[in-house]
Amino acid sequence: MTGSNNLKENIIYGIFLVLGLITVGFVLLISVYLIIAGLPAIREIGLIDFLFGTTWASTAAEPKFGILPFILTSVYGTAGAVIIAIPVGFFTAVYVSKIAPKWVRTWVTGAVNLLAGIPSVVYGLVGMMVLIPGIRIVFDVPDGATLLAAIIVLSIMILPYIISVSVTSLDAVPKSYEDASLALGANHIETYFRVSVPAAKSGIAAAVVLGVGRAIGEAMAVIMVSGNVANMPGIFESVRFLTSAVASEMSYSSGLQREALFSIALVLFLFIMLINACLNFFIKRGQKLH
Repeated sequence: MTGSNNLKENIIYGIFLVLGLITVGFVLLISVYLIIAGLPAIREIGLIDFLFGTTWASTAAEPKFGILPFILTSVYGTAGAVIIAIPVGFFTAVYVSKIAPKWVRTWVTGAVNLLAGIPSVVYGLVGMMVLIPGIRIVFDVPDGATLLAAIIVLSIMILPYIISVSVTSLDAVPKSYEDASLALGANHIETYFRVSVPAAKSGIAAAVVLGVGRAIGEAMAVIMVSGNVANMPGIFESVRFLTSAVASEMSYSSGLQREALFSIALVLFLFIMLINACLNFFIKRGQKLH
């Protein structure tokens, strides 16, 4: 009987190992492919001209392939979305997990799950029909398809990920921690923010990482609401993100233009890896300090 159990365990461990290796293999395959496909254009254009050039004119008689506007737009857009979404998502998660009555939690959780399941194109469509005209009227600008519209749409899109993961982390905090805090004289609000939140900070930080990755990797919705124009970023300027640059031109690209789009994908891939590595570093550093 023991030998049979050991055999089953070994088979299960083997399956898990194979699945893990397959996942790692996919990541390595994508990495190698992007490097092979993206480096030729960078070598031909020049790394400095490619990364710090301010003009993208891929179909001109004398094409230029500067992606600095795309990089800055992606940085500003992601940062703006995170700045809006983190406080809203964090306080919503604390309310849902620790304060809300059961029926409120049920309704809010359902709404959050619904937001997570809405396709990107629907967010973009609602942004085109409601948000863009609203920005044009409220701020009296010629066109509401701006960086501001993209930031608002992205912040709404990443909210369910931040809320869901944060709620799960807060729910996992042992109730004995809170009971001890209350017994020592702290009120409920102090207990939630001085005991529960610090105990769940790893999960909350993971929620932020997930939200950042979701925001910087979005393409369809930002194409529809940002104007998709290769301008240097401004809050009321029509702009183009790294993702939308690839998505909007890949279907008709050829030659050096196509290679440059693969180079943009490589830059985006490295950019996401760098952000995740930095966030994970600060998360682990915070855990060691405590």
